[in-house]
Amino acid sequence: MLAPSLEGSEQGVDSVREAEAHIGPAPDPEDWWSYKDNLQGNFVPGPPFWGLVNAAWSLCAVGKRQSPVDVELKRVLYDPFLPPLRLSTGGEKLRGTLYNTGRHVSFLPAPRPVVNVSGGPLLYSHRLSELRLLFGARDGAGSEHQINHQGFSAEVQLIHFNQELYGNFSAASRSPNGLAILSLFVNVAGSSNPFLSRLLNRDTITRISYKNDAYFLQDLSLELLFPESFGFITYQGSLSTPPCSETVTWILIDRALNITSLQMHSLRLLSQNPPSQIFQSLSGNGRPLQPLAHRALRGNRDPRHPERRCRGPNYRLHVDGAPHGR
Repeated sequence: MLAPSLEGSEQGVDSVREAEAHIGPAPDPEDWWSYKDNLQGNFVPGPPFWGLVNAAWSLCAVGKRQSPVDVELKRVLYDPFLPPLRLSTGGEKLRGTLYNTGRHVSFLPAPRPVVNVSGGPLLYSHRLSELRLLFGARDGAGSEHQINHQGFSAEVQLIHFNQELYGNFSAASRSPNGLAILSLFVNVAGSSNPFLSRLLNRDTITRISYKNDAYFLQDLSLELLFPESFGFITYQGSLSTPPCSETVTWILIDRALNITSLQMHSLRLLSQNPPSQIFQSLSGNGRPLQPLAHRALRGNRDPRHPERRCRGPNYRLHVDGAPHGR
């Protein structure tokens, strides 16, 4: 599955082209949405209106399995049969393009190497399509998901599509078992996660100050994004952007990452507009919480034995088939 092939290469190019097309100017009404209802004096539909302005986005208004949600830990069911998460990069370093989309800081991986995630609640191998960073205007409020009614300063989302059943992200997003999104929460502290430091150092982040700015990065080790040990919580939900398709298996990592206050300040200085328009911070780029209703929350650690938390191979990221984590 991981061996290079002409078909896989073409699909990878198609995936990047699709993502680039989404980031660039798109015809109305597909691109006519925002996290804020008023942009430079013009009405652009914010989250309460997403499901009303486009029939294709109706799930944003009437869906019953929408995301993000607040995770109450007392509702999480321990599932001892959840295997550890597995990451495969073919033993190669990650490379790709960092974008300011006007809504997010978005990293789009190059067609090679193919990055796959499996394990946990996933029945199939899922291919990385995008890394997305969401953050707030103040510390402690910027993540889309919350844990016990508590937000975080930022949230990193690794967005994948089911490459075993579907040929590209678009097809997968409309289909059952189509997407998987891994979320990692971020706090502001005195230290910084090594992977995020590569994205947020001054030489890099200043290259994407304005909407549609892009900068190519290489030699990234994606496994460094993950904590040394962690548990996870999973549930069935939706995309948190239009069209809000309810085809997503969410996996929330339960140990937060850190970035420095200077790195967070640099993020808040990014503009959601081109340089010719008034500055508006990219911060506050998350959808409000949605009702969990009767959906199940499952976790891979037993709350009855907190002393066992994050110990052993089940609580480590398994990279490229290594039996005991990194």
